[in-house]
Amino acid sequence: MPKKKTGARKKAENRREREKQIRASRANIDLAKHPCNASMECDKCQRRQKNRAFCYFCNSVQKLPICAQCGKTKCMMKSSDCVIKHAGVYSTGLAMVGAICDFCEAWVCHGRKCLSTHACICPLADAECIECERSVWDHGGRIFACSFCHNFLCEDDQFEHQASCQVLEAETFKCVSCNRLGQHSCLRCKACFCDDHVRSKVFKQEKGKEPPCPKCGHETQQTKDLSMSTRSLKFGRQTGGEDADGASGYDAYWKSLSSSKAGDAGDREDQYDEYEAEDDDEDDNDEGGKDSDTETTDVFSNLNLGRTYASGYAHYEEQED
Repeated sequence: MPKKKTGARKKAENRREREKQIRASRANIDLAKHPCNASMECDKCQRRQKNRAFCYFCNSVQKLPICAQCGKTKCMMKSSDCVIKHAGVYSTGLAMVGAICDFCEAWVCHGRKCLSTHACICPLADAECIECERSVWDHGGRIFACSFCHNFLCEDDQFEHQASCQVLEAETFKCVSCNRLGQHSCLRCKACFCDDHVRSKVFKQEKGKEPPCPKCGHETQQTKDLSMSTRSLKFGRQTGGEDADGASGYDAYWKSLSSSKAGDAGDREDQYDEYEAEDDDEDDNDEGGKDSDTETTDVFSNLNLGRTYASGYAHYEEQED
């Protein structure tokens, strides 16, 4: 019988497990929380953008640069790691920086560790938006990663892409190699695989993880755990139904298209008739007004008021009898 673990031994094992997880999490920092992808507000134009050495909009240098590797804005000189020695003096601003990263376009401090390691492990080294194909140098926003396919996304396309990412490139959930239901889905290839065809001789499966995609090597996920949907076509014989006529089944599509065009033409004719009726009513009203004027003039034409001043007669011109 194995010995029963004591309370101190359990605590020590739990502490070692937590320390192991902390060390592993340090290497796997979330892309949105990485210092080279931090949010920055320009001191001159007050525009918010990604952490950069020079402003993307006005090209001005920031007063407090942020290191793209360690994220510090002031060097306290607590260790001898600095390439440029400044004993007893805290360095800030351009006195703290040592280089500019070619990938993320951000400052790197003059620490020996940051200068020697950041260029090799920069998370934005090959960051190109999967939608618009823009890199870090082509836009001023931050870079994000899709929660499903883990591809890079710019700040403009992140929500639109993630809303339509879980859509398969097939019309069913069947495996791409056979007719069985696909239990594993690759969100990069947008395809499903069964238990037999998900196994690959090129990409090996790690212990405790889902099998990789046999096409691209990306880690697959269970289809039942995702909100996957299939591709739907709204044109061609997909709208014709099962009883479509013709060899290819496109007759119903052309009939519906012609009927919709005929309906549009009928609507235009109805609108044209209404406009013509309104114009006729306006013309009738104008003619009726003219007729009423002529009628009033005819009524007062035979009216005789005698000799008046308006007719050119004055009282002093009256002849005495």
